Amino acid sequence: MSIFKNIMSKIFPSAFASETDHKEQADKINDKNVTSDTTHEENSASQPQETTQATTAPATNKVDVVAILEEMQKKYPEKLNWHTSIVDLMKLLGLDSSLNARKQLAQELSYTGDMNDSAAMNIWLHKEIMRKIAENGGVLPESIKH
Repeated sequence: MSIFKNIMSKIFPSAFASETDHKEQADKINDKNVTSDTTHEENSASQPQETTQATTAPATNKVDVVAILEEMQKKYPEKLNWHTSIVDLMKLLGLDSSLNARKQLAQELSYTGDMNDSAAMNIWLHKEIMRKIAENGGVLPESIKH
């Protein structure tokens, strides 16, 4: 899974399920359909709904991202500035925040700046991640979006 999808799955766990989760859910649906003719008829009516739910884009339900991240911060041993720092945000989410990981994330998000200028890249990454979180139903104050 990409770093970006890992970030999103930590904030929107049900909407950004991993590909493995999708495969497991599809396997369960297929197993149910094979058990008997009666079960097959009952499941075939519900199968398209279940499959659609597993493969749809993130839900449009609003998610209070600040509340989620602040709750995570309470459990984290060090004080992190996730409001403005991509490194701290990645640490808080339990992800690799190394320069190589951030460069990979920048490539995933089509960063066109100089990847050797890590300060500029980090600022852009944080803004871009916050923008994408908001696009996917994350509620963020304006101060964090910029």
